[in-house]
Amino acid sequence: MNAKSISLPKIDFQSMADDFRLMNPNDPGAWPLIPKITVLIGLFAAILIAGWWFVWNDQLTELETKQREEEALKQQYLDKKRQAVNLDLYIQQLAEIDRSFGALLKQLPDKSEIEALLIEVNQAGLGRGLQFELFKPGQEQVKDFYAELPITVKINGSYHDFGAFAADIAKLPRIVTLNNISIAPVKDSGQLSLDATTKTFRYLDEEEIAKQKKAEQEKKAAQGAKK
Repeated sequence: MNAKSISLPKIDFQSMADDFRLMNPNDPGAWPLIPKITVLIGLFAAILIAGWWFVWNDQLTELETKQREEEALKQQYLDKKRQAVNLDLYIQQLAEIDRSFGALLKQLPDKSEIEALLIEVNQAGLGRGLQFELFKPGQEQVKDFYAELPITVKINGSYHDFGAFAADIAKLPRIVTLNNISIAPVKDSGQLSLDATTKTFRYLDEEEIAKQKKAEQEKKAAQGAKK
């Protein structure tokens, strides 16, 4: 038998259409084979679609949520495991931070030293031949554990002397910063005028820290009462 002698069976679409047209809906047992198979396949597909829509869809969504939670828990476990392995290193780093913080804290004067620090700043400018037109301490601003004291200054001198003054300020044993610097020529004098805000800082004593915490607690309580 060769390929030319093989022939595919012919499909009688008209006969199939007649089977669907003439079948009795009240007597499914008497339906022809093809309508029975077609209806069964349709029912099976409808059951699958209904099951997916009413049951499996929610279950798949829940499964995806649980999988994401599982991944998040795995990542948390790995992070905590990494922290546990590096615990000694973290303790060492924390001790180093405490030492560095303590060294910085020592650079902040207390109340009794602020006046002496202001004199040092003033002397640093005078030592460079600068002329102070204004040296005005402003309102002290209390932060978490320290207070910030801004000082508005207006100084006349040369550009080189201004640079030397800034270098002297940086060398002071206490923390002093120069902010909002503006330099302009002084008319008919050949000099420059420097306007700036010098900031120095001091640490709060235990009584001031306690008062600061109490004020914050009262503020939070007042905000909570308003809500």
